[in-house]
Amino acid sequence: MAKIIKGLTKFFTKSDVILWLLAIAASVYSLMLINSMQRASDYSYMTPQILALTLGYIAAVIITLIDYESISRMWIPLMILSLLLLAIVFVFGRNVSGTDDTAWITLPGGISFQPSELVKIFFIITFSKHLQLLKDNDMLHSLVGVITLLIHMAIPVAMIHMQGDDGTVLIFLFMFLIMSFVGGVQLRYFLIMLLLLAAGIPIFWNYFLNDEHKNRFTAIFDIDGNAMKTYGWQQYQGKVSVASGGLSGSGLGNGARVASGIVPEQENDFIFTVAGEELGFIGCLLLLFILLAICVKIVLDAMSARDYLGKMICIGVFSMIGVQTVINVGMVLGLLPVVGITLPFFSSGGTSLLSVLIGIGSVQSVFYHKDAVDTPQGKLKNNRYKYMNPSVHY
Repeated sequence: MAKIIKGLTKFFTKSDVILWLLAIAASVYSLMLINSMQRASDYSYMTPQILALTLGYIAAVIITLIDYESISRMWIPLMILSLLLLAIVFVFGRNVSGTDDTAWITLPGGISFQPSELVKIFFIITFSKHLQLLKDNDMLHSLVGVITLLIHMAIPVAMIHMQGDDGTVLIFLFMFLIMSFVGGVQLRYFLIMLLLLAAGIPIFWNYFLNDEHKNRFTAIFDIDGNAMKTYGWQQYQGKVSVASGGLSGSGLGNGARVASGIVPEQENDFIFTVAGEELGFIGCLLLLFILLAICVKIVLDAMSARDYLGKMICIGVFSMIGVQTVINVGMVLGLLPVVGITLPFFSSGGTSLLSVLIGIGSVQSVFYHKDAVDTPQGKLKNNRYKYMNPSVHY
């Protein structure tokens, strides 16, 4: 018993307790919202959510105990595994109710699994290692180096796009941009990419977007028109639900619109509407504060990382959670088109939740091992801020 207590004490002393508490707070809040909207459906969303939380936290603890550098050494196998997971979807992929893509596969027992969610974590690890290798070989500022980064991102993005999951494509693009920028890729390359993107918008609009995708964009500008009765219906009802909550909401479990299920996918992409109607502005503000605090804490952990690799892993997880939060809330409030992106921690969905919790475990690994590094001579103390010294090269 004494050894168990000693082990737990060491674990929580070395890990980021505040980040654990924030993640737990988000998880509990999520269960409250999902349990409340459960009355609108015969399907039990709580059971898979609790199962995903349990598996997610177990995975996060295990990953915390493993030095992230040891994980990153397997970056080539992880890249291969990512491509295999995405390739499997083309053979066994199927459409899940409420989505317009085929990015899901069914596991034994009828469990739905979305490989691209797990590939997000693999991408963060492999791309961080890729950035580190370029920095070590003084290629981070070269055109050849940047092209290899583009290829690293483009292959999984192209495969996910062909599966119809353009919401996840968007997350990958932002992770690529944020990690590359923070990692030290020079500004001129971003300006070139911006110019190419601007020039390619007409081509993308006319040849890559179907009518449904175009309608999702135009719906956010057609406030009072026909869009609200057709392809803008979900956003319109979502905004009405959020506005109906006022300052403090109707009370958890008392929302009439939640009970009626009038907002499509209110358990998933539009879980924010449940908080808005039943807990009001205060509930929405609390939800956003928790997610903001998680993002800020991850950035602080990045700043205290022992090396460049640890910093980039943290930035990758920050970009994944931060971008998903901004896009999800933006599309619920009608500020952005609906692209099928979940709200981290809060949306119902086992694969998405597992991805986020594994990401938290990756950040915890960086924090847990920030003061020591494995060497042939054993554990050595490290200058955790050395990556910030411009005179140091990796």
